[in-house]
Formats: sequence, structure tokens, C-alpha cells
Amino acid sequence: MAHRIPSGNASGGRRGFTLIELMIVMAIISIVVSIAVPIYQKSVVRAKESVLRNNLFTLRTVIDEFTYDKQKAPQDLRDLVEAGYLRQVPIDPMTGNNESWRIVMEDAVTSTSQTEPGIYDVKSGSDKVSLEGTRYSEW
Repeated sequence: MAHRIPSGNASGGRRGFTLIELMIVMAIISIVVSIAVPIYQKSVVRAKESVLRNNLFTLRTVIDEFTYDKQKAPQDLRDLVEAGYLRQVPIDPMTGNNESWRIVMEDAVTSTSQTEPGIYDVKSGSDKVSLEGTRYSEW
């Protein structure tokens, strides 16, 4: 006597998906991906913008503290590290390195020591435009 293995359905036919079912699933997946990818990319840009704002705030605060303490402005961002105000020069998240910061030097006439101008402000070295529509180099 031969034993029969049940096939899982009453008709004994093959089990699987039809081509139409697979096409519908693929269409749904592509729609979900086309919506999710731009949202993810925008959230990454927002995170970088937040880091840039924080780094600029920190650098500007430390430059002011250095200028107040030493009675002269720093000549280079590495002066802040050497004096112990920073552990390292922060990375510009828009360019990906710490050498791209644009340094704004003060005039010798308006400087604290009146003889040697120093760093007055720091801006991003990126020429890209933010989600708000302003250039990162203007922040």
C-alpha cells in the first residue's frame, strides 16, 4: 500500500504566487521606498545642520572666552586647542573635515590689542544651501 503525502490544498495543485500578485507586491514596495528615501535623506541633512549650529556656537563661544582671557584674539583655530579651550577643532559636518572652516579676521583697529588682528568669527566652508534656503557659509 502506497502512502500519499497531502499537498496542502484540496485540489492537489501547485502552491505559489501568481505573476499578478508578485507585480502588485513589487509595486507597493516601490511606492513605499519612493516615499521613505527622501524623508530619510532630509532627516540626515537636518541632523548635519543641527551639528553645524552646535559646532558654530561652541567655536564662537570659545573664541570669545579665549579673547577675553588672553586679551588678544586667537590667530588660528589650533590656538584654541593648544590653549586647552577645545580638545580638537570640530569637524564641519557639511564638508566632512576640520580644515574647511572659513575664518573671519577682525580689523587691527577694532582688535583688543590694537596691534595684531585675530579670529573674530567662524563660518562653514560649504557652499551648499540649507533646507531653509540660506547658504551654510552665511550662518
